Amino acid sequence: MVNFCGGLLLARRFVVTTDWSSSIPKDQRHVEIVRLPFHPMSKQNFRQLSSSYTRNMKVDPAIITLLKLEPAQTSVSSHGGAGMSSASTSKITTKLENGTTMQYFMKTGRGREAETMFEGEHASLNAIHDAVPTLCPKSFGHGKLEDAKGQSFLVTDFLDLSGRYSGGGASSSAMTLAQKLAKLHTTAAPVPEGYDRPQFGFPATTCCGDTPQDNTYSSSWADFYANRRLRFITKQSKKSNGSDKQLEALVEQTCMKVIPRLIGDSHLNNGKGVTPVVIHGDLWSGNASRGKLPGMTEAEDLVFDLSACYAHSEFELGIMRMFGGFGGAFTKEYHKLVPKTEPADEYEDRVALYELYHHLNHHALFGGGYRGGAVRIMNGLIAKYASDDKSEL
Repeated sequence: MVNFCGGLLLARRFVVTTDWSSSIPKDQRHVEIVRLPFHPMSKQNFRQLSSSYTRNMKVDPAIITLLKLEPAQTSVSSHGGAGMSSASTSKITTKLENGTTMQYFMKTGRGREAETMFEGEHASLNAIHDAVPTLCPKSFGHGKLEDAKGQSFLVTDFLDLSGRYSGGGASSSAMTLAQKLAKLHTTAAPVPEGYDRPQFGFPATTCCGDTPQDNTYSSSWADFYANRRLRFITKQSKKSNGSDKQLEALVEQTCMKVIPRLIGDSHLNNGKGVTPVVIHGDLWSGNASRGKLPGMTEAEDLVFDLSACYAHSEFELGIMRMFGGFGGAFTKEYHKLVPKTEPADEYEDRVALYELYHHLNHHALFGGGYRGGAVRIMNGLIAKYASDDKSEL
């Protein structure tokens, strides 16, 4: 029995199992392709695997034009890192007129899915970079390649990564991840064009994993979370996995009863509600690391593979809870700077409600055991909050 896990198959989370022992007759040998459930290490493993396959490639004219590079002084080679299951990643190296070397990071992908993802990641990176420039790379642009029909690209700052986030803190002169995230979560979202105040949502479609999210603006956080997140992802799950009446009924009960009671606009912060802030949207340990952006002399805590939206700051904590977070020291430091939303005694239940979305998203993408986690969370919240008579969404 031999197991193969090649680059493309790993990216799409499949394993090929072949039963080709010499003792087995040829007519009884078989090949089986099995879809693997998502694991938080999958992206990291893909980055490590991809980085071992480096080859020089021609720089597309669209990239030369965007970055105003000299073709004769510019090269591109494959480099680890993806963000979506079918994206390819590269490092662009160019020599400037003053003799110094500049590097950029590039993602490429085929089809409308890649085009949508890169547009959203471009907007996400720059929204967060504008608020906290040392937290993530800057994006220089996205678009369609000229020499590769049907392919799109995204070009950002190059991240010189030194290792996964370990919770050990930053250097004496740099902010920690908790401090950077606190600054991000206390910076009010901008007012969108055509509105008179900040809104929940985002100006572009963003992708959590491979899921394109509905970021249509709403002035109500409870309305946005019920309709743009829970009901939306349940429809996606139905498309992927077929109808599941029990799951759909639980989601609907959560939206109608739990959300108004737990995160209703008139309930949070003693009736003042919450202010939209930009969040990463997919922040777990696999999307954070220590490394250097251009201009940094020391490694700092950084994040990447963003899926931003303007949201309640505590929504950021849901996927952290799902995959283990960044440790108690991080949480303590963060909440010294960003107090828990009132009522504070419902904080754990709010984070569980926000974790629910990511269980449903993973179920939509990969099926399998993620349904059980979603059902467990909903049953617990419904038992505790659904008896209260509040307005429905």
